[in-house]
Amino acid sequence: MAYDYPVTVRFQHCDPARIVFYPRYFEMVNACVEAWFEDEIGVSFGCMHTEREIGVPTVQLDSRFVRPSRLEDRLILRLQMIQLTSKSLTVLIKILGDDELRAEFTVTLALVDLKAMSSITWQQQPDIYAALQQQQQK
Repeated sequence: MAYDYPVTVRFQHCDPARIVFYPRYFEMVNACVEAWFEDEIGVSFGCMHTEREIGVPTVQLDSRFVRPSRLEDRLILRLQMIQLTSKSLTVLIKILGDDELRAEFTVTLALVDLKAMSSITWQQQPDIYAALQQQQQK
């Protein structure tokens, strides 16, 4: 099951040609992942970082740009979980506008203990792991 995150292209996202400046897509992708964790997994980045002292850094990011997006376009970032291992989570995010693919990103995340600054397994956070497993089955 996919998670949809809507974004309207604003002036802040654009270059002088009024198209999305490609690094802004990376910010949109990160915002989508953050919203998905809060809305679907049930744990906000704020809670992870401040209360649990864990984080989910991106360890690999592949991108493909297909068509430009322009000022005031309404986009949907569609996130789908594609792989969960004990130490990584990979999601595919397609950016759609007017039902056409604008860009797509494959994002691999890890789970880290922020105090020790070391990788830990998803199983060490049982509620997050259970929610991820549920997402994988949808």
